[in-house]
Amino acid sequence: MKIYIIIAIIVLLLIAVIRNIKVVPQAHAFVVERLGAYYKTWGTGLHMKIPFIDRISKKVSLKEQVVDFPPQPVITRDNVTMQIDTVVYFEITDPKLYTYGVERPLSAIENLTATTLRNIIGDLELDSTLTSRDTINDKIRIILDEATDAWGIRVIRVELKNILPPREIQDAMEKQMKAERERRARILDAEGEKRSQILVAEGLKESAILKADAVKESKIREAEGEAQAIRAVQQAHADALKMLNEAAPSDKVIALKSLESLEKVAEGKATKIFIPSELQGLATMATTVKDVFATDTPNAE
Repeated sequence: MKIYIIIAIIVLLLIAVIRNIKVVPQAHAFVVERLGAYYKTWGTGLHMKIPFIDRISKKVSLKEQVVDFPPQPVITRDNVTMQIDTVVYFEITDPKLYTYGVERPLSAIENLTATTLRNIIGDLELDSTLTSRDTINDKIRIILDEATDAWGIRVIRVELKNILPPREIQDAMEKQMKAERERRARILDAEGEKRSQILVAEGLKESAILKADAVKESKIREAEGEAQAIRAVQQAHADALKMLNEAAPSDKVIALKSLESLEKVAEGKATKIFIPSELQGLATMATTVKDVFATDTPNAE
């Protein structure tokens, strides 16, 4: 009988020992109290607690946690009431402070987020609220992180999930956005038309410049041709005179050349011709010869 009692006692002790062996998983911590007072924080691994003396007060997750708070009514500086819901990302850095620092930590964070959001939005107008999300997020995160530091919580980031203004404000904003898009479209059309006209004007300008250059080049070449022709004629006269000088012509030859020149002069529109005295004899003789030939020509017919 005694043996059975001893065996029962041993079994009970083994059961008690096994039940008081605790394994703390990864990224978790256990806050342990001894006789009702904080004793220690168990980290990851195998731990043994004393039955009826030690008690696990709280099991804490050290992972990053996400809390999505419901929409909160806030009023902007220009008296527009909006519904804004926030998402808070945080992690527990001190399990002891998290356990004993504040009652219901998540509720405390929610209320603190709501009051902080109202204070920040109350200093902004509607347009600034809609365009300053990053600034608002940073301000809320800094304030929450400072306030929750005493609770063993580190706020990693805060995001404004939705900003919902009243329906009439949304309609007005949609109309404003539509008008803005139409204005931008008109500006783009005007800029395109302006650019098109500029290109056409530049094309006409370049065409006129090319035409003027072509006319200029044509006149230059025509003038150069005329100049070359004049130079050729003058050169021919000069060569002829040079040849006459080299041939040493007699006075009669010179007089005959003078008569040829007078003949060319007489073909013009001049009404009076003055003949030098030394050429008058030759001119008379030339006229007589011409008359003789003119008289004999009908008889030959």
